[in-house]
Amino acid sequence: MLPTNELESILRTHARIYPKMQPTDAVKLIYQNEFGPGHFVCDPQKSLAYLKAEHILAPFTPKANTYEAIGNGLVRVHLCAIQMSALSELNEAFVATANAHKGALPAFLEKLEILKSLTEQGIFAFKKEEFLAYLENYSAAGYPPVSHSEMYKKLYKPAYRVVHKNFIK
Repeated sequence: MLPTNELESILRTHARIYPKMQPTDAVKLIYQNEFGPGHFVCDPQKSLAYLKAEHILAPFTPKANTYEAIGNGLVRVHLCAIQMSALSELNEAFVATANAHKGALPAFLEKLEILKSLTEQGIFAFKKEEFLAYLENYSAAGYPPVSHSEMYKKLYKPAYRVVHKNFIK
């Protein structure tokens, strides 16, 4: 399990960088921290094609931060910081991570408790009651992977791949 202080630091950093994040965005961060990309990639060529299509919508920005730590040895690699010529290498790292990184529900649930504690401390824009209601529905759904909130998508335009830093060349 990720040390509590490291996860707390990551959550605090994301709350500061993305002040309008919603409960689903915070849960997505923890989900990715525990489970990595969260799915097995069967077809690397389809993955690369999808990556290239998404990259077109996230034009190269030379001053953008390439990596954003999410803990557990994982980073979000922002597509706007990657040139088209590096997409095959990024896809290889993504596929390797997706197929190798496995999480565990008990560890994920412990991490949700850390998130709950930080929500009670008021570090997020959303309130404790809002988070608890979200968590109740999320639990009833069986803790599936989630997408970013519409607000997060609109404000922050997320376009990244989760990879393990050991797979980055």
